[in-house]
Amino acid sequence: METANVALISDAGTPLISDPGYRVVKAAIDAGVCVIPIPGPSAAIAALSASGLATDAFRFCGFLPPKAAARRRVLEQWKNETVTLIFYDAPHRILETLEDVQNVLGERPVVVARELTKLHEEFLRGSANDIRKQLSSRPSVKGEVTLLIGKTSERTPEMVGDSILEAVEALERGGVPRMEAIKRVARERGISKRECYRLLMQSG
Repeated sequence: METANVALISDAGTPLISDPGYRVVKAAIDAGVCVIPIPGPSAAIAALSASGLATDAFRFCGFLPPKAAARRRVLEQWKNETVTLIFYDAPHRILETLEDVQNVLGERPVVVARELTKLHEEFLRGSANDIRKQLSSRPSVKGEVTLLIGKTSERTPEMVGDSILEAVEALERGGVPRMEAIKRVARERGISKRECYRLLMQSG
């Protein structure tokens, strides 16, 4: 009986990473076939290496759910992680995702890496709100998207201040008196009202 070599390849990235091809590999292993990996480009690692976020520890979380409620539940699940989080997302959903990231995870450093290793490769860095504003001004967002979210501890004082200012102003627009808005925002962020007021004055 002749032996044959079979290769599993993909048109972009590394096969089996957030890809159903793992079923082929599992079937081969179950059948006693020798499986040999040949390293190739990985969007998650490529994005992490050029993100500017901490690389000492990270968690690859795969694709985010397409539905908003499920997506927010997943983000809540990783809320207390102290490592860089890496997700894949669809270009037509990234604006909604960034809004959820801001609402669930708060003010953290975010990187959106798009079209990695291709002609129109792009890295957008800032808060989730910052990047959402940039992308919202475009006619559309295209290409594969890798989303990286930094640790809570990587927030700068400026980012925290901006976040507090936005949160307080949002409550005020809803009719909440300023001092009550400051009190609520301080409670949500686990800081004293005095510290919240100080950061608010710095950013305002």
